Amino acid sequence: MTTTSQSSTTSNNANVVKMHKCPICSKLTNNQEYRPFCSKRCSDIDLGNWFGEKYVIEGSSPQQEDDIDA
Repeated sequence: MTTTSQSSTTSNNANVVKMHKCPICSKLTNNQEYRPFCSKRCSDIDLGNWFGEKYVIEGSSPQQEDDIDA
């Protein structure tokens, strides 16, 4: 009988839906297609932020090709 209860417990865990918070609009969602975002709209907003250089990764500036000695 423990085998039956273990398999039912496993199947119950498979049905658990994990919610996450969209980093753009802060909406709670379980949408796995656009994770970590809640929708295509929020995904596109984030992509636009990268293209618009609103996000910055700290580090040293890349060297110009003229500055590099071969």
